Amino acid sequence: MNIAILDDEFDTVRTLPCYSQLADHHVTIWREHSKDTNVLAERLQDAGAIVLLRERTPIRADLIARLPQLKMLTLNGPYPHVDLDACTAHGVALCAGKPRPSSATAELTWGLIIASLRQIPQQMASLRRGQWQCGLGSGLRGRTLGVWGYGRIGQQVAAFGRAFGMKVLIWSRDSGLASARADGYAAAASRQTLFEEVDVLCLHVRLNAETRGMVKAADLAWMKPTALIVNTSRAELIEPDALVAALKAGRPGFAAVDVYEQEPVTDLAQPLLNMDNVVCTPHLGYVERDQLERYYNDQFSRVLAFARGEPVDVANPQVLAAGIKPN
Repeated sequence: MNIAILDDEFDTVRTLPCYSQLADHHVTIWREHSKDTNVLAERLQDAGAIVLLRERTPIRADLIARLPQLKMLTLNGPYPHVDLDACTAHGVALCAGKPRPSSATAELTWGLIIASLRQIPQQMASLRRGQWQCGLGSGLRGRTLGVWGYGRIGQQVAAFGRAFGMKVLIWSRDSGLASARADGYAAAASRQTLFEEVDVLCLHVRLNAETRGMVKAADLAWMKPTALIVNTSRAELIEPDALVAALKAGRPGFAAVDVYEQEPVTDLAQPLLNMDNVVCTPHLGYVERDQLERYYNDQFSRVLAFARGEPVDVANPQVLAAGIKPN
């Protein structure tokens, strides 16, 4: 089977143990990211299966129509970037599994919190300029951590907050709040209270039509001038332009972000990259070796199952019911 793997920027996949599963197939790995339909159509012309890296590359109807050999796509997690109807119309099976629980994003969240509050990037830059300490950071113990979203990542972040001796406030839908209370956490009295009381606020909510733009400019204006907001989920959870405007206005005083509306970020004029009160990382949340091994192992297992004629995790089973042959 001709298998194409997209967006392996650092040529990592072939170094993972799970890559050996594909030894009997012809594999092409593309390191250079592109969203250009013409470029992708040329690259993927002979692909029978495409392995996607989360939501990095959109797979839309105009591209699918130009890939005559394509039989299956595989990815982990949600697939808003894939045109499922077009896949079905062209007999392409979309095999999408649920992401395995991972601590990678929760760990990065805390790396960003500590880096921001203790001014680690600024202090490093000062030291490299031949200067000594350049300011005074803040600690964690006794301060208030707000966690918006009490799913698998939010739960880990809250537990870390507790370990650091912080007061933890949870804001979530009813089922999440019930779980948080059962775990011994307090729920914020109201949305406004959450923003007003926290010293650190972390967003851990899945992006969908309901949550897009859920954090408004008015919410941010309630935050303390000393507060930090951390987003390792999706940039679109915050109303467009609201975060930059809020940081310029001084409420909150700080931000740490791992996600952006347009990725990858290559424009050095991106406002967040040019603000001294913001720590930015290039969407590293799940990009960690052990996590990628688990991620691609699941992907390759789906490809091999499909090649055997035993497809799993098929989001559009009508393709198989129509008699489309995997092989």
